[in-house]
Amino acid sequence: MTLSSMTGFGRVEGHHGTVAWVYEVRSVNGRSLDLKTRVPSGYDYVERAARDLVKQRFQRGQVSLNLSIQTTEVQTGYSVNHAVLNQYLEVGQGLMQAGQATMPSLDGLLSLRGVIEAASAETDTDVAVLEAPLLADLGAVLEHLKTARQDEGRALFEVLTQHLSAMTDAVDRAEALAAQQTEVIRERFTRRLNELLANGETGADLQERILQEAAVMAVKADVREELDRLRTHIASAHTLLSDSQSQGRKLDFLSQEFMREANTLCSKAAFSDLTKVGLELKSVIDQFREQVQNVE
Repeated sequence: MTLSSMTGFGRVEGHHGTVAWVYEVRSVNGRSLDLKTRVPSGYDYVERAARDLVKQRFQRGQVSLNLSIQTTEVQTGYSVNHAVLNQYLEVGQGLMQAGQATMPSLDGLLSLRGVIEAASAETDTDVAVLEAPLLADLGAVLEHLKTARQDEGRALFEVLTQHLSAMTDAVDRAEALAAQQTEVIRERFTRRLNELLANGETGADLQERILQEAAVMAVKADVREELDRLRTHIASAHTLLSDSQSQGRKLDFLSQEFMREANTLCSKAAFSDLTKVGLELKSVIDQFREQVQNVE
């Protein structure tokens, strides 16, 4: 079983030196393959590589990729900001001359805001140096997404297979009930013929009316063609579910064909039991088509 969903999520964290990054990628349903990226300025090569890698792995779905990067500063010591210290001394000198302050102590000066600064190592990492590890993690996060979509695909396979089994059951019951159509139509035909005779219609006119009524009722009674096509479509759906290629579009089209035949079956049903089965079949087909929208 190789069915794949279009919904999934992946996340990968990485680092190189003082630079750390996080990739997040998610995908949802889409008629075609569409990629949207958010990467920091200067990392355009990630976006270019993502477009190629996404096309290699996926055929349908709206894929959103986000890359966030943070730089960790490494403190190496402390230094005195002489400019700030001199400003404090100038203000203090005036206060001391005016007798409003005493000579400050060394520890008092050093405790003033801005006098002592933490010195940091150079944190500007060359973007080119990060290219190899970033692209490696890009491939990894897309593989995570692919795995998530395949896991979802396995669950979808089970659900869709159950829907097909329910359709088969409904077609079997409809086929059994269809055998009663002839008797139901015969009773209606006899009743209609009696109505015509009661109205005094005779001769060529009566014969023509009888033939018309018989032709209409005969067409109405025969649902074998619809049931045969439904069985053929169900078999085709099983084949598509096990195909190694993307089959979402074909399954969606097939679900429309399912509904077309079910509608015709309901319109031809001559009695309520067959109509009921036809409506049950339509309900299952609706559920099938809803789930098919998630298939790649």
